[in-house]
Amino acid sequence: MKYTETKNSHPINRSYNKTMPKYQLIIMRHAKSDWSEDNKLDFDRPLTNRGIKAAKQMGKWLKHGQYPIDRIICSPALRAKQTCHLVVGALNMPENIVNFEPGIYGASCSDLIALVEQYSKGIHSLLIIGHNPGLDQLLCHLSQNPPPVNDCAKLLTTAAVAVLDYGSSVISVNAHAAQLRYLIRPKEL
Repeated sequence: MKYTETKNSHPINRSYNKTMPKYQLIIMRHAKSDWSEDNKLDFDRPLTNRGIKAAKQMGKWLKHGQYPIDRIICSPALRAKQTCHLVVGALNMPENIVNFEPGIYGASCSDLIALVEQYSKGIHSLLIIGHNPGLDQLLCHLSQNPPPVNDCAKLLTTAAVAVLDYGSSVISVNAHAAQLRYLIRPKEL
């Protein structure tokens, strides 16, 4: 399995310390959407077949990594909702942990910071599924080190997942507060 690993990162193994769960923010960009119909509103664009495959693939990657997700906040745009449903299905998680948050669609970095702050209270792991450029900006704001780009100089490609680790500290929206453990893109699997 290939993946983009950040400096000094290692796979997270929760079995070694069950009494001290880690705090994590997982950022996921929606999977590839369909631009073939000119009359579709941006909000209503569905996933392509490639997008469906990538969303399932990334859900399986999250499941394999054993990331215990307490809450998911997701854009209500069709492509994000479809991505979310496929990931939740791959993780065998209940749909009731998902909040479709209108504020994610078209959100700026500061909008996303406010949403992360709101939804991370009292939980260990939050998954946010949304759109660029806001997610790229959020990742750069929170990561201690500059996140690595791919060969095309892109950060969060469609269906990419970034895992930010706060260790034993609660999820924070302060600049550079988290260690980027993984940035994985579907083409890298």
